[in-house]
Amino acid sequence: MFSRRFLPFLAVFALLSACGGSDAAKNAVPKTVDDRFAIKIGDRTVQMQIAALPPEQQKGLMFRTAMGEDEGMLFVFAGPQQQGFWMRNTILPLDIGYIDPTGELKEIYPMYPHDERPVGSRSRNIQFCLEMNQGWFARSGVKPGAMLDLKAVAEALKARGLKPEAAGLR
Repeated sequence: MFSRRFLPFLAVFALLSACGGSDAAKNAVPKTVDDRFAIKIGDRTVQMQIAALPPEQQKGLMFRTAMGEDEGMLFVFAGPQQQGFWMRNTILPLDIGYIDPTGELKEIYPMYPHDERPVGSRSRNIQFCLEMNQGWFARSGVKPGAMLDLKAVAEALKARGLKPEAAGLR
């Protein structure tokens, strides 16, 4: 689960990790990649971990041995581009959903444990990637055209102490 385009995100690392807001927000302990946020995609609510920083995106779901039925990991990038993920050190069979900057699910592909061949998006306009247990999208009736709740993604980024604006969100 490593986006092959790791280096461009080092440039936005400082933007994403900069905190702001009220004194209460500054004193609150930010959530981490290990925390889960209830975010809808289509009609389904998923408990999503948010991988927004390069080290989190590089690790992804590596070494995880189990994941709940309605749990997943959302990768948030600074801008749209073609994406590619692989399964190095990943034990769980997964599906990846590629989502454009408007929050629309565009593509879904299966990924297999330990397969290091990249599973790339066809589109060059992908900004969010959602990894779920393999078959979840089909079982849940979540198909291309379903919308990701970008407002909830922005709130999750804020809870992590990150700036949603760095990913084009408000």
